[in-house]
Amino acid sequence: MQLTVEQAQALYAGSDSVHDFDHILRVLQLAERIAALEGADSSVVRTAALLHDWGRAEAESLGEDHAAFAAGRARRFLQDAESAWVEAVVHAIAAHRFRTLPAPQTLEAQCLFDADKLDALGAVGVARAFAYGGAHNQRLWAPLDSVDRARWDTEGDDPSSHTPVHEFVVKLSRLKERLYTSSGRAIADERHRFMAAFFRRLDAEVSGEL
Repeated sequence: MQLTVEQAQALYAGSDSVHDFDHILRVLQLAERIAALEGADSSVVRTAALLHDWGRAEAESLGEDHAAFAAGRARRFLQDAESAWVEAVVHAIAAHRFRTLPAPQTLEAQCLFDADKLDALGAVGVARAFAYGGAHNQRLWAPLDSVDRARWDTEGDDPSSHTPVHEFVVKLSRLKERLYTSSGRAIADERHRFMAAFFRRLDAEVSGEL
């Protein structure tokens, strides 16, 4: 089954700026690039990338895991296609989250996972972190050395004090370590360096050092 970009775009009407169709297109480009380098099934990767955040806002409003929600929608949407191919797409969608299982077991799922995480790194990652923070009335900044990663790991997120700096220290700074493919890790290295330098610079500017 060939899902077009135009068909997929209609599924994301009303999405927030962090997870809108621009995000889908960026992930699609990265996923196809990684799939080509790694020798993955491009049709599985492409379809999963286009559908991986379908219904995200609805899932979150219901308190459901958005990856599982999108995977269920994809299975119904693709039900007339060959069953093994459908299951490959569904698994890739279900396994694309950073914080929850299942882990990506196939090369195609790993390509999507890596592409989705790469979109949270680099200049785009910085932009997304601040877009999310602004939408949720977060403070612009907190000192880098004030974020206790170990405490956040054990006690969980505290929305009342979260900032883009917290998001970087607690999650984004770790993403490159979690990638599966050699191609994804190579892209992540440069994006991670840029993002780390940005937050160090932000710290220095806010502190009046620059």
